[in-house]
Amino acid sequence: MFRRRTPVLLTAALLVGGLAGCSTPAPAPTAAPPTPPKATTPAPRVPAGTAPAEAFAVGVRQLKLNRGGDRPLPVTLWYPARGGAGAAAQRDATVATGRFPVVAFSHGLDGRPTDYQALLTRWAAAGFVVAAPTFPHTGKGTDGSVLDVLNQPADVSYVLDKVLALDARAGDPLRGRLATDRVAAAGHSAGGVTTIGLFTTGRDERLRAGVVLAGTGLGVGTAFAGTAAPQLFVHGRADEVVDYAAGKAAYDAVPWPKAMLSLPRGDHGRALLGDGAALRVVSDTTIEFLRWSLYGDEAAKGRLPVSAARGDIATLDDRL
Repeated sequence: MFRRRTPVLLTAALLVGGLAGCSTPAPAPTAAPPTPPKATTPAPRVPAGTAPAEAFAVGVRQLKLNRGGDRPLPVTLWYPARGGAGAAAQRDATVATGRFPVVAFSHGLDGRPTDYQALLTRWAAAGFVVAAPTFPHTGKGTDGSVLDVLNQPADVSYVLDKVLALDARAGDPLRGRLATDRVAAAGHSAGGVTTIGLFTTGRDERLRAGVVLAGTGLGVGTAFAGTAAPQLFVHGRADEVVDYAAGKAAYDAVPWPKAMLSLPRGDHGRALLGDGAALRVVSDTTIEFLRWSLYGDEAAKGRLPVSAARGDIATLDDRL
């Protein structure tokens, strides 16, 4: 039943708002996922600390990766850099001093990392290294094979293998700059499905937190597994692609500390990630969540309700 229904359902559920695309069935995952361990609910494992108070300049570089030789995964890396904050991201800029947590970001169907640059560069400026692959069958200009979303959690884990290894690679600009024990996953739409998959069927135990933007558990399930990893869901109530109720159902199934930012007038993409007040709320709230979950900054956790409380733009269900 799953194989018959998935192409139609995922096509409707995963198209990124404002992007055109089509889908054809792709091969099923190359191997059956292992049975995940049962979920546990201890407090986050990241030791207490303080996130950087300064805003960094942002650097950007590209990695050419390929999983298995037939899954090209070009990766865009945004990172904290030296220099004045607020300027456009500079290619190959000098990395700032410090050790920075890593966030793996997954784009939506027919998307690309640069579609999310306004949000992801803000994360980098706040002190995070963002690794954003372009997926081989759901990226912009590919065949749009929707079922390949089920292979993407393994792609993200592979990308993390390679990115985290840069911390120990002689001569690499990121050598000694990555907090390899402080890693999160995030994604939008099909990337939100991918992100949920990294905590369910494709559980990556390196992950300390997740951010799901307009995502659903369709295809990857909601059997959240392994050590507790706090989750932040963000969803527009006017989402015309992934119904708000579908995202809320996945959120309700999370057994760990969690919060959900709901945008009463938010659609699937434009109001969520475009310029303007909604982007500022999403950006500020996700940054405070990542500061808490990856830097262990308790003050950031206390600021979460303030970041979300912007008039009638958003509401926050805080169970952290």
